[in-house]
Amino acid sequence: MNFEKRFASLDWDAVSSGLLTRGYEVIGELCSDIECESLLEQYDRPELFRKTVNMAQKNFGNGQYKYFAYPLPDLVQQIRLKFYGPLAELANEWAKLLGDAQVWPDKQQNFLDQCASAGQTKAAPLMLKYVEGDYNRLHQDLYGQVTFPFQVIILLSEPEVAFSGGDLILVEKTPGAQLRAHSPKLKKGSAVIVPTQERPVREVGGWEKAEMQHGVTELLTGERLTLGIIFHDA
Repeated sequence: MNFEKRFASLDWDAVSSGLLTRGYEVIGELCSDIECESLLEQYDRPELFRKTVNMAQKNFGNGQYKYFAYPLPDLVQQIRLKFYGPLAELANEWAKLLGDAQVWPDKQQNFLDQCASAGQTKAAPLMLKYVEGDYNRLHQDLYGQVTFPFQVIILLSEPEVAFSGGDLILVEKTPGAQLRAHSPKLKKGSAVIVPTQERPVREVGGWEKAEMQHGVTELLTGERLTLGIIFHDA
């Protein structure tokens, strides 16, 4: 079964419920081994990327990541396009809960046109590579005035086989409460949908915004690669 068939089988009611309840949702098997290996091979093809970032030089942690250039590789484009519609619908539902007037268009190209109007025209999907001792500090992937409320992270390497350590960590900050951490468990080919910047949290007085950040703990052994699908342009 390929990506398109796996995507078509997703239960979006369950995905939406999980995101609202936990602040993230894991998709157990989104990409096949063959698709993961194809993506892994792309990391060493410089013509596919517009920029490489050494994380230590930026004090972002240790490791390296590369931003894809347009046009995106076929599978990366498919994932970005397929997820955009249902996530835009959910984004509008979250905006209503929080009393936000923001409306995200149902077509990805219309959203990218908004990015372009704000001067954001560079592709933001990226691949990240960690080796022993690497890590990623808590952060948010915001590149300009226009942002999309969700992003999708796909693990391309097998935990406890290709690497150990290197856990994804999500931290949420709700007004008046201590920080809360989440650690979604992923395997090769699985994905997690996470909020880019904030999520609604139900409190006694109604819905409030919880600020969200994500990062990766230190890699203990091996090599870990991920694909990050960011929907706004940079």
